[in-house]
Amino acid sequence: MTKTVLITGASGGIGAELVPFFAEAGYHLILVARSEDLLHRIKDRMEKDFNSKVVTYRADLSIRNERDELIAKIEAEKHTVEILVNNAGFGLHGTFANLSLEKQLEMIELNISAVTHLTRAFLPKMVENESGKILNVASVAAFSPGPNMAVYYASKAFVLSFSNAIASELKGSGVTVTTLCPGPVATNFGKVAKFEHSKSIPMQSVTAAEVARQAFDGVMAGKRVVLPGFTTKLSAFLPRLVPTAWVSAIVKSFQATRK
Repeated sequence: MTKTVLITGASGGIGAELVPFFAEAGYHLILVARSEDLLHRIKDRMEKDFNSKVVTYRADLSIRNERDELIAKIEAEKHTVEILVNNAGFGLHGTFANLSLEKQLEMIELNISAVTHLTRAFLPKMVENESGKILNVASVAAFSPGPNMAVYYASKAFVLSFSNAIASELKGSGVTVTTLCPGPVATNFGKVAKFEHSKSIPMQSVTAAEVARQAFDGVMAGKRVVLPGFTTKLSAFLPRLVPTAWVSAIVKSFQATRK
């Protein structure tokens, strides 16, 4: 049977690093991102290196109509998505009151609505087939409030909570849900989020390739949560031990701009 994985945000960062792991494992690839040129470069490389079957779709998943169109195309072309990787997302650095409302609402659409929408679109068929895997990319930010990145942290808390809930609903169904919660990773994320000068940037010690390897191993093993690296595990655990106000103050200090 043909194995197919759908990866969103596949043109860069963790998403792009995940692609060769699935290609090497023999999966057909459906790659989605806003950058058509980057997708085509990855497609060419996967076809050359792994003789993979690759389909690419350009879509801005923060827009409801484009999500609907993507789902309709995949269904019309009769692709059966066995593994769904909801990786697309972005963050913004700055105080909630000062950041653009439009950009923050766009972030909610991409980080929350797109994850919910695509999961609901492809999950029923997985349940019917009694086989499937979902990898939702959250962040270690999911475990605490995030002053100076309030909406981003909250959106990742949604992803973690949502994923854990449906993982419980799906127990025994043959379908598993894995949440990836990386800490700071050396990707283009910081530039997009406009926090290249925050104090958290020097903590970026894990590469996107290392995170992708652990994410791939985790989703294939059906793990509930993947926390790459000791520092990330510690960052996820500590908020359980201290008052929320203290956690917020600590995060705020890390997200402060370096002078």
